[in-house]
Amino acid sequence: MKPLFSVPFLTFIFFYFYSVPTLSSYVYDASATTTNVINSTDFIRTSCYATLYPDICYTSLYGYANAIQQDPARLARAAISVSLSKARNMAVYVSNLSREADYGADPRASAALHDCFSNMGDAVDEIRGSLKQMQRVVAPGSESFRFQMGNVQTWMSAALTDEETCTDGFEDVADGPMKTEVCKRAAKVKKFTSNALALVNSYAEKGTM
Repeated sequence: MKPLFSVPFLTFIFFYFYSVPTLSSYVYDASATTTNVINSTDFIRTSCYATLYPDICYTSLYGYANAIQQDPARLARAAISVSLSKARNMAVYVSNLSREADYGADPRASAALHDCFSNMGDAVDEIRGSLKQMQRVVAPGSESFRFQMGNVQTWMSAALTDEETCTDGFEDVADGPMKTEVCKRAAKVKKFTSNALALVNSYAEKGTM
């Protein structure tokens, strides 16, 4: 059997987003900075109302307020980056469990974990592709914009489907701590991806009006 960790994406460390400026860079105008941050966090909170899980959306993104400002494209990119990080962590977690399960006594659990790992791996690739496309997206209003955002929407939707499929194989696995934990973590990952897709859809819709 080919080792699961030979999959390239598990060895590829990817999580880059705008760095938050240091406090010293704003000393000259602290009041303006405070106002900008408040406006940015309000923008994030309001934008998150378009998602199914607004609380998770806001708490996962408000730390990027300085970078996002009031830019819906940056907001969507940040949400995709967060969902990528969550999906990648889940893939690593399931991969570790899979290696342990290979030596266990329940072949159904082992098979379910391998399937979940494969689905999460696909989700990681799709979310990564979405992020790369968002980083190159042109200004709203053009045909190219609609095409590029269509790609992002398709890939994020596919990632969400793969994450949902991750736990399908556990229906035939006996209840236990491992099954409960995997399903709980997978459900949480899906919420981040769902939120990212909602923000992508919102940006795409506004950009084509």
